[in-house]
Amino acid sequence: MSLSWSHYRPTRVDVRELLSLAIPIVLIQVGMMLLGVVDTIMVGHVSAAALAAVALGNLYTFGLSIFGLGVLLSLDPIVAQALGAKDEVAVSRALQRGLLISLVLTVPTSLVLLTVDPVLTLVRQPAEVVPFAAGYVYRVLPGVWPFFAFVVFRQTLQAHHRTSPIMVTIVVANLINVGLNYAWIFGHFGFPAMGVLGSAWATMVSRWLMAGMLLVLGWRYLHPYLRRLAPQVFDVAAIGRMLRLGAPIGTQMLLEWGAFGTVALLMGWLGTVQVAAHQVAINLASLTFMVPLGVSSAAAVVVGHAVGRDDPDGVRRSSFAALMVGAGFMSLTAIIFFSIPGLLAGMYTTDPGVLQLAVLLLPIAGVFQVFDGIQVVSVGLLRGLGDTRIPMLTSILGFWCLGIPVSLWLAFGRDMGAVGLWWGLVVGLAAVAVFLVIRIKHREERDLARIIIDERAEECQEY
Repeated sequence: MSLSWSHYRPTRVDVRELLSLAIPIVLIQVGMMLLGVVDTIMVGHVSAAALAAVALGNLYTFGLSIFGLGVLLSLDPIVAQALGAKDEVAVSRALQRGLLISLVLTVPTSLVLLTVDPVLTLVRQPAEVVPFAAGYVYRVLPGVWPFFAFVVFRQTLQAHHRTSPIMVTIVVANLINVGLNYAWIFGHFGFPAMGVLGSAWATMVSRWLMAGMLLVLGWRYLHPYLRRLAPQVFDVAAIGRMLRLGAPIGTQMLLEWGAFGTVALLMGWLGTVQVAAHQVAINLASLTFMVPLGVSSAAAVVVGHAVGRDDPDGVRRSSFAALMVGAGFMSLTAIIFFSIPGLLAGMYTTDPGVLQLAVLLLPIAGVFQVFDGIQVVSVGLLRGLGDTRIPMLTSILGFWCLGIPVSLWLAFGRDMGAVGLWWGLVVGLAAVAVFLVIRIKHREERDLARIIIDERAEECQEY
């Protein structure tokens, strides 16, 4: 079925609905990112080795938690589509099953995190950095479950368009994180100076605060779904369907992170300066990435609501609006990265070698940002539709069959070093972005049906 432009052209109402949810989610995403940015900036003033240790510690912790995070993002389409269909029982089941799954995911995630020391040694990271990176991971480990619980509460509230409790939680968490970093990294208010380890303790405490505070502030909206056990909440087959929906999301996120993580590890082969410069550039790129990531989350909710209320034209219009906003913003930030790389890198470090290399990497980050914005919004749109397997396969092809081989060839075959590694990322992201946009068009030209997790529901969909 071929559709005309009128089926995709967003109205002011469509754009307003998207932005009314996207703007607060963007602020939330930026706030989440600032937790890591503040850690990096403050530790960066200790030493280049400390900066590299936090970079590796964060890389390892997030990388081994990202599959669980992705599985829990299955709440986006399940809850949003249930709300669009006015199915409150399905919302209760989704929230309660999300908390159950978060507990289950915590166990293997925590066990794997304990392997950090031998793994970083095995992949030839700088010897002076590994002990501190491992110490960072060990101290952040008790924050795994509260992080997962926070995600469950956050996705449920976002699907309800209730973002104020999340925003307040993030603001308070950032303020406390800054204070704890100041006290525990540098040794103020009577505390010893713990450097990297102080940053890790601050992160762990902040995660527990975020989960507890969000539950309290969002209780008004969460309570109706938590006050009693939902019917068949422990139904094994239904939980299995939820996992089948979420596992490809987690795998796709793991594959994408793995590509970026592999590049970071390859930087370690080149030296400590390269790791630190990479961390500066990727931190800035990740901060601006929070905007299309927020648009992606909002798009998943808006599209999910439209699917739930059986509004295919609304799905298409919202999709176009989301892609337009995501790509447009990243184009603007690309111009900034090209214009003032030295000023941006100088916020993180005064080390001459790190600064010089970061200035070379930031314009490349500006290029890949545009493709990164398109691909992450596309992933959110497909998630809202319940289409999770194709993004996973696309990540395999784009990042691992194309991007990483190009990175290796340019960095080591053509002796381009860190610069070559980043150009490989550009190639991978461009391929993924093109593939996913084509998939969206193909997917939205078909009949759209609601995801049903429980068999007794009236509609069903393959996923």
